[in-house]
Amino acid sequence: MTRGLDRRRLLLSGAGLATAAALGGCDRLAGTAFGRRTLQLGEDANLFVQRLLLTPASLAREFPASAISPDFRPNGTIAPQDTDYLSLAGQAFSGFALTLDGLVEAPQRLSLDALRAMPSRTQITRHDCVEGWSSIGQWTGVPLADLLKKARMRPEARYVVFHCFDTMEFAGGGLEGGDAAGEAPQGRPIRYYESIDLVDAFHPQTILAYAMNGQALPVAHGAPLRLRVERQLGYKQAKYIRRVEVVDGLGHLGEGKGGYWEDRGYEWYAGI
Repeated sequence: MTRGLDRRRLLLSGAGLATAAALGGCDRLAGTAFGRRTLQLGEDANLFVQRLLLTPASLAREFPASAISPDFRPNGTIAPQDTDYLSLAGQAFSGFALTLDGLVEAPQRLSLDALRAMPSRTQITRHDCVEGWSSIGQWTGVPLADLLKKARMRPEARYVVFHCFDTMEFAGGGLEGGDAAGEAPQGRPIRYYESIDLVDAFHPQTILAYAMNGQALPVAHGAPLRLRVERQLGYKQAKYIRRVEVVDGLGHLGEGKGGYWEDRGYEWYAGI
């Protein structure tokens, strides 16, 4: 087993070398045609090596309860100010309903109570942030595979997209909440979104988590629902999920790269 892990680390480090070097100047490099192609080559190599060495059911490492981090720092958005989100949060999300639609035969709309009544999975895993830190937490939620089976995907389905409540910016300028003079923000709101393919969607550790460390998921960590896709980096773990959409391609979403940060130069496949 140790030899296998060492081989995996070696191959992954070799495959990701160009990407790692590129990310040191990501903002500058990603803005050029050469930079975009370099990042794409690194991502393609990472995806190829990951899928070559791991079976679809290979599990990310799970830990004992004694390993749970006493201070699991939140990152990204920690308190969405969107009106619809604040209204739900003020009612402890009692009015929340997850929408699951797109390329499915039986679209779903499920309350938190309905999600909690479904078979659940609890796992203690390590969250690895692209910023360089890690924390271990316990997550409980609904396996995404169960929801997709319930909705009955159509044959042309290829990806699962997670649409979130939190507005990151406004198209055409303007920040969330308006300016100091109290003017309304201008432009179309750009909300966080992420996507994964069906290999990761049906992985046994991919869940929509509604609890963390045995308690209801805190707002700072993505209440009422967040994605846990344990074989990828932290920015793939979308928080504040309001809708799950099954699609056959990613080109019509955002800038066509498959996620908010991917549209800004990050890799779509962030395997670890």
